[in-house]
Order: sequence, then structure tokens, then C-alpha cells
Amino acid sequence: MIDFYFAPTPNGWKVAIMLEECGLEYTPILMNLGEGEQFKPGFLAISPNAKMPAIVDHDPPAAYGSDPVPVFESGAILLYLAEKTGRFAPPDTDRRARKELMEWLFWQVGNQGPMGGQLSHFRNYAPEDQREYGFNRYLGEYDRNLGVLENRLDGRDYILGDYSIADMLAFPWAFIAKPLGASLEAFPNVAAWRGRLKERPAVQAAINLWKDRQNRGQTRVDNNKVLFNQSAASLKGG
Repeated sequence: MIDFYFAPTPNGWKVAIMLEECGLEYTPILMNLGEGEQFKPGFLAISPNAKMPAIVDHDPPAAYGSDPVPVFESGAILLYLAEKTGRFAPPDTDRRARKELMEWLFWQVGNQGPMGGQLSHFRNYAPEDQREYGFNRYLGEYDRNLGVLENRLDGRDYILGDYSIADMLAFPWAFIAKPLGASLEAFPNVAAWRGRLKERPAVQAAINLWKDRQNRGQTRVDNNKVLFNQSAASLKGG
């Protein structure tokens, strides 16, 4: 059994997709981020960055020993689950394919994801009178990353050729392009890839997990000081 600490966001969907694709038994634990549940000591012991998603695997592979294994950060979780199940990642013996997997995992968590997250902030949650510069800045970076993905998908159905955790990691931030104020019109390869993933039952199940609990702009900078404007003091409950 896997405990899955989750909120219905693009980063949460990444792990939900993998759990559903692998048919792993898991218990979803909804995180109330606006109330600060991510800063509770019990969760910080699992996720020191005070961010979801995170998992605790109560039936880890033998190489990890018998104690439950906590994993935080979406890319690390997907890689752990791929190694646990032997699915959706090239084998270690294929070093070139494994190198490409790592490149695209790091690209997503270091580029596409953070730029999309900042774009979402300035599109949906920042004070109205402070949005323009940040929105334009991150819209450009989000668009640039769509261009990177567009080029990679030229002649490929999926990022590595075969469907993998690289696709699961990148899909959620492309899935919400329109709500972010962006468009896929200039990126036909990305649009087609997005459409292929949308048809997968596991992807649909992940997107629908606690769909009614999404933050659709209700919790913003001007009405919540827990979720926004965090600092090191937040990790101490301050």
C-alpha cells in the first residue's frame, strides 16, 4: 500500500497518473494547503520541502529494506515507482535511453514546471495591480518551453518514443495551457501529444481525483497568507 499525499494540481496529477497507470494500490490523502497542513511536523518528516506530492511506500522493493520508504518531489517519485514496477522507463542496461530519460525529467522539473507554476501564480493568484510584468515574463518562458517540447515531439508520439514517465511528468503543465492564458495553436505536435494522453483512462482518473477541491482562484495572495508569501519561517510554523 502507498500513502499518496495529494492536492488536485498539475504536480499532484503527475504522480496520480503513474499510480493509476501501474494499477498500484494507494490511499490518497488530500492536503489542505490553504490551511497549512504541509507545514505539520509529520508531513515535513516525509517532505522536507513542505510541498506535495509525496508518498510513503509500505511495501518497498527488497533493496530498500522492510521499513516504509518516503519519497518527495514529483520527478523522484515517478522514477522510484518506475524502478519499483519495472514500467514506463528504459532499463538501466540501455544507457543512452536512460540518459535521455534523465535529461527530460530534469528539463521538466527545472524548466517547464517552474515556469508554468509562476505563470499560474501571476495569471490566477497575484494581486490584480501586480500581475502584468510577471504574467508577460512567465508567459514567454512557458511558450519557450512549449517550443522545446514541440521540437522534441517532431516525428515522435511521445517524448522518448515510447510512453514513459517523461510524458506523465510533462503532460499536466501542457494540459492546462488555456487556463494559464497560453495557446497550443502554434504547437501542433504538443497539441496532438496532449490529445493522446488525454484519452488514456489512467490520465482521466488522475485528473478527476478530487476535482471538486481544485483551487480555481478562490485562495489568492490577498486572502491567504499561509499558502502565499512563504519564507523559511513557514517551515517552523511562523
